[in-house]
Amino acid sequence: MAKKIITAPLVSRRERQILDVLFRRKEATAQEIQAEIPDGPGNSAIRALLRILEDKGHVQHREEGPRYVYLPVQRADVARRSALRHVLDTFFEGSAAGAMAALLGEDGGKLTPAEIERLEVILAKARTNAAKGGA
Repeated sequence: MAKKIITAPLVSRRERQILDVLFRRKEATAQEIQAEIPDGPGNSAIRALLRILEDKGHVQHREEGPRYVYLPVQRADVARRSALRHVLDTFFEGSAAGAMAALLGEDGGKLTPAEIERLEVILAKARTNAAKGGA
């Protein structure tokens, strides 16, 4: 089987923390981001990580006087789906069922009744779409 080339730029733990702040706040300066990361790196490290995230296409900035204000390029829900798609493609050959099986395991993943009900609704919709010829 040919190995799939992964084009989505991965993010480190610190980069993800920065993105979490930006998704929550919608925009922030490096100093504001640094203040919200527990045991975070120094100001120069935050700025370097923001440049890296900008190079990867995850954030952009605008100038407000002497400050840069950073904001995410994608909405949080779009970024989550993209990251999940990357994990599915990388570790599960694109199979959502394979990922679910790995997550739930033999013990059912210790799901609550409400979580099981939610999954049943999602699966019922997937069955309907499959029966109509959708993916």
